[in-house]
Amino acid sequence: MQPNQVEYPIDYLNQIAPEQKKPGMDGKWVLGLIGLGVVAVIFIAIFFLSSGTSSTQKLQTLAARMQTLQKISDSAEKNIKSSSLRTTNSTLSIFLTNANRNIETPLKNNKVDAKKLDKSIVKKEDGSKVTAALEDARLNATYDRTYGREMSFQLDTLHNLMQDIYTSTKSKSLKEFLVSTDDNLTPIRKQLTDFNTTSE
Repeated sequence: MQPNQVEYPIDYLNQIAPEQKKPGMDGKWVLGLIGLGVVAVIFIAIFFLSSGTSSTQKLQTLAARMQTLQKISDSAEKNIKSSSLRTTNSTLSIFLTNANRNIETPLKNNKVDAKKLDKSIVKKEDGSKVTAALEDARLNATYDRTYGREMSFQLDTLHNLMQDIYTSTKSKSLKEFLVSTDDNLTPIRKQLTDFNTTSE
């Protein structure tokens, strides 16, 4: 041992030595980033798939609702007493008959068959609550007022659904159908609203 040389314990030397980077840390970061990327891709795929499903469901809902409204309108004719409401309803019935025929091509362009709609959507849009309310109104001699109110509400919801579809679709044929249908339904909706106001 050289004179004046100081001995340091091994532990002390280990403490003051610069910390060496542990091997494998970079690999863990890379794996972590890859994992995050995979999760992000899965979420994006789910988003686009659900968006497509939602669009199809909306189109099927539109078709089912229009078919149901036509049936309600057709069956209401014999129960309506007011001549003005009967005229409005007759116009609505004829229009819905034509609209249900005209919607078939735009739907096919968007991979929806108006004659093969999802059964759960058809059931949801079967109009059973409306028909039950109308039957009660018939028995209580309040059919005209109830019919005007119910159909006015139904056409408002139809209008909102068509607007929603219009803003989300890029299909030219579908957009043209929606604009034409909404334009033609607007005066009928107004007539029903006016009838509700004057009959109260």
